[in-house]
Amino acid sequence: MAYPRENLAPGETVVVHRHPHWKGLVAPILLFWLVTAVCGILLGLLHGADLDSTARTWLTVLIVVVWALATLWWLVRPLVAWRTTHFVVTDRRVIYRNGILTRSGIDLPISRINTVEFSHSLIDRMLRTGSLEIQSASDDPLVFIDIPRVESVHALLYEQLLEEDEEDFRR
Repeated sequence: MAYPRENLAPGETVVVHRHPHWKGLVAPILLFWLVTAVCGILLGLLHGADLDSTARTWLTVLIVVVWALATLWWLVRPLVAWRTTHFVVTDRRVIYRNGILTRSGIDLPISRINTVEFSHSLIDRMLRTGSLEIQSASDDPLVFIDIPRVESVHALLYEQLLEEDEEDFRR
């Protein structure tokens, strides 16, 4: 999904657009499978138990409701949060947006960036992800974690910085 055009200034073009790395979804998906398995086992045990039909029905409804709430909290919420988190580099700025109901964001003009650093552990290197640290002219460094293909994003951002410096030099 492309970054919404209405959030860009006239003439601004997107250079790179990333959601957080998929590794952040592994734990919620595994937890969903675990909750589903436990609820399935409980339903199987329940239907094999010697209970009257009313108690069995209420316990079945209770298990299904617990499963649905767990699915919403531990699967749907992280998936929507992942989908609504955007790290965007344009030809003019770095944009970071996140949040489901309450949105927050950071916009950093390319001209205010002093340094760009990346880091990643061995596991991150194998998964081709990492953290990107951007130091601006006056603020504390901004650290963006789980950026997919962080080295290529670092290189593209550095290219944008060089292009900005060349334009400033020509003026």
